[in-house]
Amino acid sequence: MNALRRIFSLTVLAATLGFAGLASAQEFEARTVKFPSASNKGHPQVQGVEKFAELMAKKTGGKFKVQAFPGGALGPDLQTVSAMQGGTVEMTVMNASLLAGVAKEMAIFDFPFLFNNTREADAVSDSAVGQKLLDKLQEKGLIGLAYWDLGYRQVHTGKKPIAKADDFKGIKMRVIPTPIYVDFMKSLGASPVPMPFTETYTALEQGAIDGMTNPLLNILDGKYEEVSKYLTITNHMYTPQAVIVSKKFWDKLTPVEQKLMRESAQETAIYQRKVARDEAAKTLAEIKKKGMTVFELSPAEIDKLRERSKPVIEKYTAELGPIVGEMYAAVDKARKAK
Repeated sequence: MNALRRIFSLTVLAATLGFAGLASAQEFEARTVKFPSASNKGHPQVQGVEKFAELMAKKTGGKFKVQAFPGGALGPDLQTVSAMQGGTVEMTVMNASLLAGVAKEMAIFDFPFLFNNTREADAVSDSAVGQKLLDKLQEKGLIGLAYWDLGYRQVHTGKKPIAKADDFKGIKMRVIPTPIYVDFMKSLGASPVPMPFTETYTALEQGAIDGMTNPLLNILDGKYEEVSKYLTITNHMYTPQAVIVSKKFWDKLTPVEQKLMRESAQETAIYQRKVARDEAAKTLAEIKKKGMTVFELSPAEIDKLRERSKPVIEKYTAELGPIVGEMYAAVDKARKAK
């Protein structure tokens, strides 16, 4: 968080010193920006979109009109990415690892047990490594602006609880459609079912899947307590949310407009992360009130999951190349920082 605040402060300072006169005199063109997201209105992800819209309207005298499309209204995440590359959608926010099909190195964010806490995740996301990953999207028609928060992923199931590591064996688990997540679930003995997020409630309701993983924020937002009896706290994966822009749209903007968009996305990150984490802290109590039975795996059971996931990490370390070493070096630096 401190790293992001420093980056944002420097951005504001540069804007003040280098662009103050130009920005104040700038005749901004009226623009409409479609900004879809998978989560529903009221979710911290959508609150981030709304905060970004507010900032851009303020900075451009109302010329930038950012329209939120929550609840997957414009289609699943990967469909939205294609629309952005084609220039028909301007922005979105989504799991960074879902962009592995655009830049394979983004898959690093799916490494199990990569971060011990959100402080480490923020420090690494806001570091040179995090920016390097965003920069890799540009040649595929996307511009990365910032990382927001969705929280650690947990496990929820309909009929069979996950009370120990061996309970994963044989259950049909929906996974985000990325290769590492598929292999991770296989390593635990589960049968992975890749599926867009927007289809998961019905799949649980109809028994097409036995369970899935979600950050706490998504469970109540998606009303999964209605189709899941059990929640297991595993903290097995933290995937930051990438805020991205269509390059076709980006290239139409002036340098001042581009700077304002990047600045606003980073400013929103500070706000959105706090909102998301405050809400997540309240959500667990609400989940219990809704009647879900909550299990917390013991350290010994978590160690079993870590051990079983090691071959997956080794496989993708070889596939992803130098970025893995850079990522773990950044994690180690963040871990040692006071």
